Amino acid sequence: MRTRFAPSPTGPLHLGHAYSAMLAHDTARAAQGAFLLRLEDIDRSRARPRWEALIFEDLSWLGLSWPEPVIRQSARGAAYAQALARLEALGLTYPCACSRADIRAALAAPQEGAPVLGPDGVVYPGTCRKAPPARREGMAIRLHMRRALEHLGDVSALTFTETGPARAGTHRLQAEALIRGVGDVVLARPGWGTSYHLSVVVDDAAQEITHVIRGEDLFEATQIHRLLQALLGLPTPVYHHHRLIRDEAGKRLAKRDDARAISRYRAEGLSPDDIRRLVGLEREGGAGLGTQPSGCINSTS
Repeated sequence: MRTRFAPSPTGPLHLGHAYSAMLAHDTARAAQGAFLLRLEDIDRSRARPRWEALIFEDLSWLGLSWPEPVIRQSARGAAYAQALARLEALGLTYPCACSRADIRAALAAPQEGAPVLGPDGVVYPGTCRKAPPARREGMAIRLHMRRALEHLGDVSALTFTETGPARAGTHRLQAEALIRGVGDVVLARPGWGTSYHLSVVVDDAAQEITHVIRGEDLFEATQIHRLLQALLGLPTPVYHHHRLIRDEAGKRLAKRDDARAISRYRAEGLSPDDIRRLVGLEREGGAGLGTQPSGCINSTS
């Protein structure tokens, strides 16, 4: 078993990150496997060395360990370019010049009907697919979803295993759901050279991750990742989407919620075991993939 924790160094880690990292770490160690750390720092406009340093400090303080060197996405541009080139060679991509404002305007047209929400927000209406831009530099690159599905044939044969209790079982890809509910996802953004969907698939394969343990908010994105794995000839790990850590009002935590930052709890004198209790992960007996406590975190006041 090989699991990973892949934070972005764009802010302090909070209790939700602690839960995900500890669950992945404990699960791997319980199976005598490996826990890996990866820094998803492709957004160079927001990534900061101080947040990267704090990630290492917080995770070490929690008692987690991982092998070196740590993979940084900012150093893996060649791998992403190779994957993108393969998809381009198959004729499955196109450049997109649309801004967010352009997309909102296109979706506001009466003939478009009500916008459909997908894993990345509103589903792209296909403006540049219908009228491809003359140039490519400085533009996003999108996956032509319909062509991708035609290339693969019967995608219902493509499955992935989910072990999270909310959706445990075998899930099959559905062509219509991908076309209407996902659409032409972005594979590379200007200035990034890649996107989350492309980089996470390439990196999980490179690190030989066998079990992807992450928040339930990313479950819908898994169909995109399974599709890209098939197109790129990459292995498919087992997926486990765990509950999200929420505050007393039931709102999910975000990096802007500094009150829940691990570093703040650490500065206030809490111990790693206190953090485990706050998120519902008791050290005794370890934490397997079936460990899914419910409810919101308790107040520490």
